[in-house]
Amino acid sequence: MDEYRIVELVKDGYRTGSIKQINNFLLNDTTIISDESYERSYEHNPSISKQVIGYVNNDKTNLVSELEFPTLFNWTFILYAYLYKKGYLYRGYSPLGPAPLPNLKYIIYCITRSMKDKGITRYEFQDRLVIELIDLDVAANNLNLPKIVSSVLGPKLLSENSMLEYDKFYEIAARTRSQKLFAGHTWYDAWLIVSRYFDENERELSKEVFKISQAYERVFRPYRVVYSTKTWEQVLM
Repeated sequence: MDEYRIVELVKDGYRTGSIKQINNFLLNDTTIISDESYERSYEHNPSISKQVIGYVNNDKTNLVSELEFPTLFNWTFILYAYLYKKGYLYRGYSPLGPAPLPNLKYIIYCITRSMKDKGITRYEFQDRLVIELIDLDVAANNLNLPKIVSSVLGPKLLSENSMLEYDKFYEIAARTRSQKLFAGHTWYDAWLIVSRYFDENERELSKEVFKISQAYERVFRPYRVVYSTKTWEQVLM
């Protein structure tokens, strides 16, 4: 299934209301189901975890910066997804359900402008739907996750469905965040700069934001489409 077809599936699912708020799963038969439906199905048919090829996060935001850089704002999904693909489970809350997802390939962000507090952003994007798809393996490699996870957990799985404790998850997350992959900035610093530029109107940061956007493209290689929710045609932001 190519990237364009997946994005069109997500757009159509959003338009018809079949994609639910927050957590959804794309199956290899092109069905998109909510996390609740997935967990109910898993109780009767555990093999459904092997049918999951994509995680779809459907959310709203008041922040223009999040519309422009959804993966920068929602980065922990990559970490969960990589660990679940490798066979680990997290003892705390995880958006990815009760079982490893060995065939997980895509993370898809589906984001719209919240209709509340429109003055926060100073922009009018209430008729925009942003869909950004990233290839999990590409992003994980560019984030050095194989090396980081191996250094924290060891080169091999302890056992099938290994349970990951909070301290190990936090250490992996901390090492990932501390890398200066975004034009010499850590993840948090890059997030702060784009937030100040888009949401606080600090236009003097334009050159730095441009460099961060170039690094963002190199790290995540996103396939991104913006739709009008009035016409459902592709548009510029």
